[in-house]
Amino acid sequence: MMMVMQPEGLGVGEGPFAGGGGGGGEYMEQEEEWDRDLLLDPAWEKQQRKTFTAWCNSHLRKAGTQIENIEEDFRNGLKLMLLLEVISGERLPRPDKGKMRFHKIANVNKALDFIASKGVKLVSIGAEEIVDGNLKMTLGMIWTIILRFAIQDISVEETSAKEGLLLWCQRKTAPYRNVNVQNFHTSWKDGLALCALIHRHRPDLIDYAKLRKDDPIGNLNTAFEVAEKYLDIPKMLDAEDIVNTPKPDEKAIMTYVSCFYHAFAGAEQAETAANRICKVLAVNQENEKLMEEYEKLASELLEWIRRTVPWLENRVGEPSMSAMQRKLEDFRDYRRLHKPPRVQEKCQLEINFNTLQTKLRLSHRPAFMPSEGKLVSDIANAWRGLEQVEKGYEDWLLSEIRRLQRLQHLAEKFQQKASLHEAWTRGKEEMLSQRDYESASLQEVRALLRRHEAFESDLAAHQDRVEHIAALAQELNELDYHEAASVNSRCQAICDQWDNLGTLTQKRRDALERMEKLLETIDQLQLEFARRAAPFNNWLDGAVEDLQDVWLVHSVEETQSLLTAHEQFKATLPEADRERGAILGIQGEIQKICQTYGLRPSSTNPYIALSPQDINTKWDTVRKLVPSRDQTLQEELTRQQVNERLRRQFAAQANAVGPWIQAKVEEVGRLAAGMAGSLEEQMAGLRQQEQNIINYKSNIDRLEGDHQLLQESLVFDNKHTVYSMELLTSIARTINEVENQVLTRDAKGLSQEQLNEFRASFNHFDRKRNGMMEPDDFRACLISMGYDLGEVEFARIMTMVDPNAAGVVTFQAFIDFMTRETAETDTAEQVVASFKILAGDKNYITPEELRRELPAEQAEYCIRRMAPYKGSGAPAGALDYVAFSSALYGESDL
Repeated sequence: MMMVMQPEGLGVGEGPFAGGGGGGGEYMEQEEEWDRDLLLDPAWEKQQRKTFTAWCNSHLRKAGTQIENIEEDFRNGLKLMLLLEVISGERLPRPDKGKMRFHKIANVNKALDFIASKGVKLVSIGAEEIVDGNLKMTLGMIWTIILRFAIQDISVEETSAKEGLLLWCQRKTAPYRNVNVQNFHTSWKDGLALCALIHRHRPDLIDYAKLRKDDPIGNLNTAFEVAEKYLDIPKMLDAEDIVNTPKPDEKAIMTYVSCFYHAFAGAEQAETAANRICKVLAVNQENEKLMEEYEKLASELLEWIRRTVPWLENRVGEPSMSAMQRKLEDFRDYRRLHKPPRVQEKCQLEINFNTLQTKLRLSHRPAFMPSEGKLVSDIANAWRGLEQVEKGYEDWLLSEIRRLQRLQHLAEKFQQKASLHEAWTRGKEEMLSQRDYESASLQEVRALLRRHEAFESDLAAHQDRVEHIAALAQELNELDYHEAASVNSRCQAICDQWDNLGTLTQKRRDALERMEKLLETIDQLQLEFARRAAPFNNWLDGAVEDLQDVWLVHSVEETQSLLTAHEQFKATLPEADRERGAILGIQGEIQKICQTYGLRPSSTNPYIALSPQDINTKWDTVRKLVPSRDQTLQEELTRQQVNERLRRQFAAQANAVGPWIQAKVEEVGRLAAGMAGSLEEQMAGLRQQEQNIINYKSNIDRLEGDHQLLQESLVFDNKHTVYSMELLTSIARTINEVENQVLTRDAKGLSQEQLNEFRASFNHFDRKRNGMMEPDDFRACLISMGYDLGEVEFARIMTMVDPNAAGVVTFQAFIDFMTRETAETDTAEQVVASFKILAGDKNYITPEELRRELPAEQAEYCIRRMAPYKGSGAPAGALDYVAFSSALYGESDL
């Protein structure tokens, strides 16, 4: 198979089957191996067919022929060979005239061999595919020919063909609005780029100002028509195809644009000539500009030297250091700001002169001769004279400055010491004049006094500084300092202020000492107030607490005791009132001192938070509570007297009925705890005792009535009798315990001998003989029966026998535990195994099977309580007997 060849010199990606790539940065990318079936999309294929056909006909018409169908008309290879001869100007080998397939293949191969001879690298295509009319391969071959003979020779600034054509388009269209050529597809869709190319070379053919970006079809058709009519470029594209395609075919656009490049080749030669002339003129203009700049810079530099020298020759001194410093600063500005640019100008002037002479020599022009007095040597002489004057001025400045330094040093020393002293004294007069001690406490006044003593020491230390300031002012006057008047004025102000500070210091010390004595007297009175007010306040708080105390008494005697204590308290009130008056008198003396000396009385006492108002308020509270307490105690005495009558009434009845009830309770206890006879016999004896109690009920009812009255009066103790209503309930409780023992015996299958043995063990360890064992007794009982108990195991057993954590083990709980440990009982596993038998060895059971195997009541119970079976393979309505059995024994939720 013959291979289509890619022309040498084309960029990578410019071969016949490179895709219609993107912008300029993508043109040189390597294409992937070509896939014939994905070579062209329908829109690109249509554009290439039309463009390539028109391009071929533009050359074939020179030989008096053309093609109509690109894939059909090149199949025999004849027109293909003719096309290559026309565009190359060379003769190809004689074609085969036969019409057989091998003749056609031979002709196409001759054409492909010719293409290969022109340096085109082969890319997979064969003569057979051209002969077979393969459109994609035919278009690829024509694109290779276009690249080699129409585009490859295009070169702008040593770029590849494609980049050169793009660069040419970009340069030609750069001045035009709305045109930005970045690629050979989307950049040409609006038609403005084609119109710009035509207008750039033939502005007479298109009025570019009238074109609109929003009329792409109109723009494209205008370009096509003008190119065909005036530039002999056939119409190779349809405006609608370009506009309606998101990304027009790159090969079609490049083919058409290359025709413009070749059409305007003549104009390019004229442009090259114009560029050459412009280049020569530009060199000449640049030289003239350098000459003018030299003349200008030389004139300006010489003029600056002429103006600067007189300023440097002026040696008139200044009377003060500051004025000389200004001169020095001006000289430094000259050195730092004004001279450096001139030094640069001098160097630049010499560089420009040398550069100009070199350019004139290289361009074969005569050497440059500056105006008179502006030679490089003239400028150098003027510059040396400037630097000599500058050196003399600098020496004079330094000499003058050294002369004024000593005088300036004395003045600065005076100003510095004066400033330090003034800074130290700033605010001191205001501080000494303030009367802050008038509102201060004793501690604060003492602190102010200590601070004032420290200030006095500091004031004495500053005496030497004031004398030194005066000595400096005297020396400046003797040396005739030019600002001596201001120095004398400042020195006098410092001395006057110093005298005033001494006077104010003594006045403040006198005032602080006087205030300290007054506040010490007030402090002693406040301390005395606190010493007496604190215990009195405690007495008041205790009195209020006692008078408001809620008592709880149960007898007339206790109430009489409270009344006696209250009368004793009332007897102390006159003495307490006298103490209150004395305490308030101390506070009055403090207020009198404050009024006499104009002091602001303190709202608080530093030794106690209690105020006279607080004492009076609490005293008034005590006086109001005393009569209220009298009334409440009298009412309580009356109530206790009523309760005492009720106690005696109940005691009279209880002492009569109590012995009979006690005897019956003891008899019942002996029956319940006895081990002789069966439980039924014990129960019969208990029932007989219960009947006896019922027959005696009328006496008990009267006693119950009196007991009810006591409870309504909240009386719960009675010293007149030892009997209570609680004795009656023990008989019914004992009967109930025996009934439970009967149920346990029947349920567990215990014999009477086993029950007697359990009762004997329980009674042995029931140390309090109250029918209950404490935990330690229960542990000892279990150990005696052979149990090996650790703390964890015993705690587990206690949760079984004492679930309510009452701290005791009843006989019934003891029997339940012992029967659980010794009896054989059914387990969940045994019940599951039984259900499995009924279910026929299945993991589930149906309601029908339950009703068939169990009594009706038990079957319906199971059906209601069993959950639906969730396993696989079960019929509808199947029930889960495993979960039901586990729930029966508390192993899961039912």
